[in-house]
Amino acid sequence: MKGTVGELGEFGLIRELTARISDAPAVRLGPGDDAAVVAAPDRRVVATTDILVEGRHFRRDWSTAYDVGRKAAAQNLADVAAMGASPTALLLGLVVPAELSATWPLELMDGIRDECRVAGAGVAGGDVVRGATITVSITALGDLRHREPVTRSGARPGDVVAVNGWLGWSAAGYAVLARGFRSPRAFVEAHRRPEPPYAAGPLAAELGATSMTDVSDGLLADLGHIARASHVRINLRSAALDVPAQMSDIGNAVGVDPLQWVLTGGEDHAIVATFPPHTKLPARWRRIGEVLPPTAPPAVTVDDALWERAGGWDHFNTPEEAL
Repeated sequence: MKGTVGELGEFGLIRELTARISDAPAVRLGPGDDAAVVAAPDRRVVATTDILVEGRHFRRDWSTAYDVGRKAAAQNLADVAAMGASPTALLLGLVVPAELSATWPLELMDGIRDECRVAGAGVAGGDVVRGATITVSITALGDLRHREPVTRSGARPGDVVAVNGWLGWSAAGYAVLARGFRSPRAFVEAHRRPEPPYAAGPLAAELGATSMTDVSDGLLADLGHIARASHVRINLRSAALDVPAQMSDIGNAVGVDPLQWVLTGGEDHAIVATFPPHTKLPARWRRIGEVLPPTAPPAVTVDDALWERAGGWDHFNTPEEAL
């Protein structure tokens, strides 16, 4: 589309955005009224929200608008799955400068729509406003389907720790992009468009997972939330963590131990959960550790030792250059 957002105008932009939305079973009434109507068969709604700010969470010289849309939707829909729920709907809040090409928000919406399709959800509505910095705010909703939510506070000594999805791929991709390269492509794409295993969350709930989270801030950081909420120690076995040969090659090229990316790199949105010890885990789940009686304070260890190297994401303490 030619022209800018300002030339298209607020209502023209809304019209073009909503024209890109496809139907979803849970969205009973979509954009066009004061609010959307989303089915809630369970009579409970799982809700989460997240914000992406240009220059802090994404760069337009690294990622297309479509990439940003896929990533923004994925990180929220993964949070729903990590509660043991099935994603149903998504709401978009969008801040864009008036001089921005009108094509950019439309391609963003294409990415959001397509990621929703992967997760089985739909775009229910949202809002747009003019501002100096591109900001994408997503609220995602989910349905527990009569299961109890799986929280961070239920891990028990004796449980096994297992993960479904990739670890460290996004961080390795970031390292590649930060040095001006665009390959190995699989790792770069993992940074641009994470692929959360959405079905793994509800499946883990059905298998009796005692606690669960998605890996958004880094495996150690996110398991640390479980350790503190559950008042336990979690010990990971480094030999059980998957470090692909290509990731090792990237690490050798940039002088980084790839295990650092696996343990502390975020934004892969793998699902990590704890299970009773005799749980038979299906394919794609890898046992990577165990839950032990608590230390003071509760902690996550690697091969029975604290991981001393820095890592993990903190919005107020991570440097700006570590996008």
